[in-house]
Amino acid sequence: MTNEILVLALYRFTRLEDYRDWREPLLEQMRATGVRGTLLLAREGINGTISGPREAVEAIVGRLRADPRLAGLTCRETLHAEHPFRKAKVKLKKEIVTLGVEGLDPERSRGTYLDPERWNDVIRDPETLVIDTRNQYEYEVGTFEGALNPETTSFREFPDYVREQLDPVRHRRVAMFCTGGIRCEKSTALLREQGFEEVYHLEGGILNYLEKMPRQRSLWKGECFVFDERVTVNHELAPGSYDQCHACRRPISEEDKRSPEYEPAVSCPRCYPSLTPEKRARLAERRRQIELARKRGERHLAVDPPASATRE
Repeated sequence: MTNEILVLALYRFTRLEDYRDWREPLLEQMRATGVRGTLLLAREGINGTISGPREAVEAIVGRLRADPRLAGLTCRETLHAEHPFRKAKVKLKKEIVTLGVEGLDPERSRGTYLDPERWNDVIRDPETLVIDTRNQYEYEVGTFEGALNPETTSFREFPDYVREQLDPVRHRRVAMFCTGGIRCEKSTALLREQGFEEVYHLEGGILNYLEKMPRQRSLWKGECFVFDERVTVNHELAPGSYDQCHACRRPISEEDKRSPEYEPAVSCPRCYPSLTPEKRARLAERRRQIELARKRGERHLAVDPPASATRE
């Protein structure tokens, strides 16, 4: 099957006081043109991942960029054989990426962007504190040499890490990175507004770095978790070696699959300890229903789409 569906991750931090007025027109256009996925709208901007025929997806982007506030929309595209999403959704939110800090404005306070070449220079400096702003399971799959792991399970926990572990007097130069750049828009702004003066941000995130930096000069180690059905990608941005637990949505290795705690679509070593017998039974029945639907050539409603970029 040829790759015919364009999947586009997009975001833009900007002041959208009228964000509620965008919902219905965008949803109507998505439904009318066969575009699926989720867009998040908030006073601070827009974030989302959508999929569809190229001309239909580009028409959505064109509509957004026609507004001067969204002209600088950041987009990253991939091609897929089929839609990774079932429906078109446009949601109104308090934040387009949830950090939970009132009044934070990335447009005003974000850190200094670094392209991949300059990033290498900065993080090689022993005076630079390099921080991976992603969650624990993402860090475990791969990260930059020498990067600190905040050991968070959600981005909401990052402000606590900053308050408890970082000091603008001791940590004079901080460089941060995430998958596609959106989390660092907020994490760098958070540090800047707390008095950290020299704060850097890997422009375009890990994915841009892997695309632009030759492997022989790369400081990246391992694979990168992504928010689609590839689960992880290697340095060439090809699908990596990890699968995904369809119970907890975390990446799992071949070693994880050999664990007695692994049962396809029911549990993995990461989520097994937190599952009650009743929950495991429900997941097992869900898996059975999905398999029956597949044998009938149908798609069961319980089949989850891959995690999207909106989860950053």
